[in-house]
Amino acid sequence: MKKIKRIGMAIMVTAMAFSANAQKMGKTPEDSLKCIENLSLYQESYKMKNYVDAYGPWKEVLKYCPGNSKNIYIRGVNILKNMIANAKTGEEQQQYIDELMMMYDLRIQYFGEEGLNKARKAMDLEQLRGEKAVEEYYKLYAEAVQIDKEKLEASYIYKFFEATIFYVHTKKAEATLIIDNYDLASTLLEKALKADPTNADIKAAISNVEAAFSPYASCEQLVEIFGKKYEENPNDIDLIKKISSLLESKGCTKTDLFFNTTEKLHAVEPSPQSAYMMGNLCLTKQQYGKAVEYLKEAVEGIDEDKKYQAYIRLAYAYQGAKSYVASRSAAYEAAKLDPTKGEPYMIIAALYAETAGSCCGSGPVMSRVAYWAAVDKAIRAKNVEDTPEMVERANKFISTYSRHFPNQTDAFMENVIDGSSFTVGGWIGETTTVRTVK
Repeated sequence: MKKIKRIGMAIMVTAMAFSANAQKMGKTPEDSLKCIENLSLYQESYKMKNYVDAYGPWKEVLKYCPGNSKNIYIRGVNILKNMIANAKTGEEQQQYIDELMMMYDLRIQYFGEEGLNKARKAMDLEQLRGEKAVEEYYKLYAEAVQIDKEKLEASYIYKFFEATIFYVHTKKAEATLIIDNYDLASTLLEKALKADPTNADIKAAISNVEAAFSPYASCEQLVEIFGKKYEENPNDIDLIKKISSLLESKGCTKTDLFFNTTEKLHAVEPSPQSAYMMGNLCLTKQQYGKAVEYLKEAVEGIDEDKKYQAYIRLAYAYQGAKSYVASRSAAYEAAKLDPTKGEPYMIIAALYAETAGSCCGSGPVMSRVAYWAAVDKAIRAKNVEDTPEMVERANKFISTYSRHFPNQTDAFMENVIDGSSFTVGGWIGETTTVRTVK
């Protein structure tokens, strides 16, 4: 009689639980009763780390109440991996692996977190089935990244990129997929690091991605991979942007492909940034007139953090074009933007030295007075920027051009006396101090 009462009570409790939360306990009161019975059985065995005994009732729980708790799935990983490790035959092992994969699908169905659980599923599949499952686990990683993007753990983003490389190596896809997915992975990781700058896991993932990408990051490799793509799709703006950006980030700015894509991008979608890049490219190619036009366009609208460099480049472009007054003006604009830099004054010093023989007159004295103004600017450069590099560079310039000062005897004959004030004429128009050599 007591036994009957206990059974009745269990059924009543089960029915109440079923009506309160059918999804967690089972679809029917009978399912819920089996769920309760097997929950207790598998949990006891699991606590004792007796995964073999836990396996049977755990499967029943998964069958009758798959929405009961996340713990079913967390513990299920350990149970099934133990069964896989101790399987007696390959067939039996594959059965348990299949069950593990299906378990992840159920977890997504009942508890969501689709991206994260697909990444977990991919990692387990990669570890358990290896090379022969590359197509399957690569696609799972790719789906996880697309679903979760910035939310996905950094380690899974790296695994996604690592899987990409192996997937391509098995000739399942073209090498451009490596570039595409490197761009995606590195962008996501950089965003994550910006949000959490001290996170060691994110930093490690970035290092791992860069190391994995390194064999494909040479300019020759990138040009080979993207050259054909560009030839096939010369008007694909998204492709052009990707090529130009990647080649710039990898220091491949001297390649014809970078020049061509950047020029095309500027023609289609002109911007101060693309004008700046084109100005740099033309400067490198010594196309000074074109460089001036692009850089003039750039300085009018480029971001403030890049404006200093844009004016520096413009000064060099004008110098190359022999437009010395304009070059000096651009250098002074750069100096206003960053008064701590010596580069603008080194440019002006070079302009004065370059035109010394023609700017201010002829003869042994007047053809050399511009060197005083040139050395003054080099002294100014190291005074405003006392870094070892700038000081060394300025001192070298001063040493070189001080030797070009007028001879003391020649200067005396023209009533030019050491230490006196002197105005250098011509386009320079600088007041300086007389210095001579014996």
